[in-house]
Amino acid sequence: MKVGVLMGSTSDWGVMSGACAIFEQFGVEYEKKVLSAHRTPEALEAYVRDARERGFAAIIAGAGGAAHLAGVVAAFTTLPVIGVPIKSRSLEGLDSLLSMVQMPSGIPVATVGIDGAKNAALLAVAIMAVTDKELKVKLDEFRAEQARKVLEAEL
Repeated sequence: MKVGVLMGSTSDWGVMSGACAIFEQFGVEYEKKVLSAHRTPEALEAYVRDARERGFAAIIAGAGGAAHLAGVVAAFTTLPVIGVPIKSRSLEGLDSLLSMVQMPSGIPVATVGIDGAKNAALLAVAIMAVTDKELKVKLDEFRAEQARKVLEAEL
């Protein structure tokens, strides 16, 4: 199983690269691609429509501004879609966040915080860990390490 990491523009890579780093840490296969809901809708549809048949478990979609990418992806697949609102210049990413969380009933997009690509990847890992025992062990170890660091922290 693998995960698609989509972004609406190359300018989103600075944020979305965090998701790819998490996948590399966990040994999860992924594909990264720039596709726009507005500028390349046909290519986006073609990429998403057969994603399940190509072995995808989930798709992460990061975009700023109107941030329609995640919603359009969700319209073309029943795979889990995780939206990453990306901070914009005009509204600091609030516009992107609201675009993703206000999806119509029946077409859900799980949405993480603004610039939260790492959490999006961890959510995708958790989804896959439901059926992948090796990945579950890695996720449990990751969480235990996070707890250890907090408990050892000194001020």
